[in-house]
Amino acid sequence: MLHDMLTRTLGKSGIEASAIGLGTWAIGGWMWGGTDEAKSIAAIHASIDEGVSLIDTAPAYGQGVAEDIVGKAIETRRDKVVLVTKCGLVWHTQKGNHFFDIDGTPVHRYLGKDAIIYEVEQSLTRLRTDYIDHYITHWQDPTTPIDETMEALELLKKQGKIRSIGASNTSPEDVNAYIAAGQLDSIQEEYSMVQRGIEKTLLPIARENGVSVLSYSSLALGLLSGKMTPDRQFEGDDQRKDNPRFSQDNRKKIKALMDEITPIAEHHDATLAQTVIAWTLQQPGITFSLCGARNVEQARENANAGRLRLSASDLTTINTAADQHLQNLDA
Repeated sequence: MLHDMLTRTLGKSGIEASAIGLGTWAIGGWMWGGTDEAKSIAAIHASIDEGVSLIDTAPAYGQGVAEDIVGKAIETRRDKVVLVTKCGLVWHTQKGNHFFDIDGTPVHRYLGKDAIIYEVEQSLTRLRTDYIDHYITHWQDPTTPIDETMEALELLKKQGKIRSIGASNTSPEDVNAYIAAGQLDSIQEEYSMVQRGIEKTLLPIARENGVSVLSYSSLALGLLSGKMTPDRQFEGDDQRKDNPRFSQDNRKKIKALMDEITPIAEHHDATLAQTVIAWTLQQPGITFSLCGARNVEQARENANAGRLRLSASDLTTINTAADQHLQNLDA
């Protein structure tokens, strides 16, 4: 039985959004084998039509490609969207800490006030909007004091260009520093059945301080989608090609886990991916789950996970199976 779309509040901001968020990294194409703009826009529209209001993007997703596609998709539907984008991965300056290169262009982690003021204007232009609901520091910059970063973000909030503030890929020390410097409404961190480390490090701090948690990679880049067979081959720039987490041995363990989850999914008339996402949203401290979609079918499947409620018995069965099959998983 499906319920209404689960909605939750973003930290102390008062902004309410669907617990399922559409993540747009894959829509940007970078590290995902390119993109199809028409299919991507259709996926965004399908998500909104299905009750997904939270849309998460970033300049780094294709060096502006994802933001541009999101902007085109939501231009006539802006009032239905809680728009999230990010700052802090820059290629217009070489200040900060070098992180990686894209086609020979160096990308730095930099959260200085000058860059944040520059970046927000670039994002507003690509997104075809005059405000961003939630603005997140994408990766942390060890060369800039968090006080300076928060000063810039608070200024943007006073100017009405952003409505709330988040931080991503953080340490406990980072989160405490953000909280001390201003109103931090969320952290965005990787979390899934195969990546649960934040349960002991970041989630206690977030719960104690009223900070929401936007989890990304709930399906672990597709590993937990129920469609990842042991014989799957990865090609081109697919980031999973050389990732030890996607070893054949790991995929065999995941297959055994999925076999145990299957009866629960069938009982709820749900897919395995929906069941895994619903499990994620019912973990203590996890507020939102960001799920990527590159076509209409994936968008609708993800959205319906926000209508699925697992019972206490379901959760116990899944946790027991995960404990059994995911021990000694390659990192």
